[in-house]
Amino acid sequence: MIIYALIPARSGSKRIKNKNLLKLNNKNLIQISVEQALNTKEIDKVFVSTDSKKYQKISIDAGALAPYLRDKKISKDRSTDLECFQDFLYQLKKRE
Repeated sequence: MIIYALIPARSGSKRIKNKNLLKLNNKNLIQISVEQALNTKEIDKVFVSTDSKKYQKISIDAGALAPYLRDKKISKDRSTDLECFQDFLYQLKKRE
């Protein structure tokens, strides 16, 4: 069985501006999430779903796959994780 991890990382947080870029021990939160997933032996591939080119680059540099930018329509305050997961499956099928 192949196991994928999907990290949703939306850039438009209103309460804490750019929260995924906040640093903890000289690493931003998105880097920490990617590294933790990569260090989990049961996970075969780590993907990041984001609407931000900056988050995409950071994720790829940290070792994740981020092959597309998520549509702004499903990257709003009221967007759900389910929408993100459904979009990921659609994008994955489209690319493979």
